[in-house]
Amino acid sequence: MIVVADASVLVAELLRERGRALLSHAELQVVVAEEQWEEAEHELQRLVGKIVASGQLTGEQARLLHESVHALINHRMIEIIPRTFYLHRAAEARRRVPRDARDWAPVALALALDAGILTADHDFLGCGCPTWTVQTLREHLDRG
Repeated sequence: MIVVADASVLVAELLRERGRALLSHAELQVVVAEEQWEEAEHELQRLVGKIVASGQLTGEQARLLHESVHALINHRMIEIIPRTFYLHRAAEARRRVPRDARDWAPVALALALDAGILTADHDFLGCGCPTWTVQTLREHLDRG
């Protein structure tokens, strides 16, 4: 099963051990649009920095977290798809998500792959692509 991950849900799940386990599920292929990965990577660094500054993580724990995130990408559990693959669907995707111009890339990628979108963002509702929440995806995979 292929799902296109939205940046915000990707960040949230990469910060959690349970989320990383979900994203590496054997029956799941997680892809992310290049623009969304750039946003997610920036947010991950920012949030991990805040967590370390608050004393909830040590520098070593932060380093291990970054390593586990990059291991998911290096082992292709999460695949970053270059914009050239889905750019031909950009105009259509922009029309389908008019409320947030930054949301076009996951929609374009989902259209190009005929896949659903893993998101917690209501702006994707009604875009014409199936949407998954973390909870519904986890329950679906647990049922096998």
